[in-house]
Amino acid sequence: MVRIITGRFKGRQLDTLPGLNVRPTMDRVREALFSILGDSVQDARVLDLFSGTGALGLEALSRGAFEVVFIEKSRTAVKLLQQNVEMLGVTECKVFGAPVEKVLPRLAAAGEKYELVFLDPPYRRGLVTKTVEQLARLDLVATGGKIITEHEVRLLPPAVLEGFSRIDWRKYGDTGVSIYSRDAGKEAP
Repeated sequence: MVRIITGRFKGRQLDTLPGLNVRPTMDRVREALFSILGDSVQDARVLDLFSGTGALGLEALSRGAFEVVFIEKSRTAVKLLQQNVEMLGVTECKVFGAPVEKVLPRLAAAGEKYELVFLDPPYRRGLVTKTVEQLARLDLVATGGKIITEHEVRLLPPAVLEGFSRIDWRKYGDTGVSIYSRDAGKEAP
């Protein structure tokens, strides 16, 4: 069971899928993560990559984010995400049912920039580094913006990733969370 922790949708339960194909961020991890992010969520434009059920992006909307763009390639997960969006009556979001690496160039071509990016890819595929590099190359993260990555705790991503520096790292059981900040003054390559 996954629920919205606080804000305008506090206590609302989200539909999830059984099994580990879609593993929503645990309530305690989301609660800790949003405590770390604090007021930076308020009025932020958010990108939720590999979004699954949409738990992170929907929590951000509940806490006052301006808009969330969800990207998820699994048709089953997209259907579930759309059900969660409809159940909450959310209008300040877009859902893309396609691979992340195909949607990001479209967003860049439209001149989009995001203050917060949630990145929770399937484990053991090297997708954290590849995706952060693509975000930097496409200049999708605002200066001072943050990328929040979930990963296996034993597979800590590098401290510095193309234009971003890790500013925080936390461990929650087998889940690791790394927070990167867009380096001020450094332009995307």
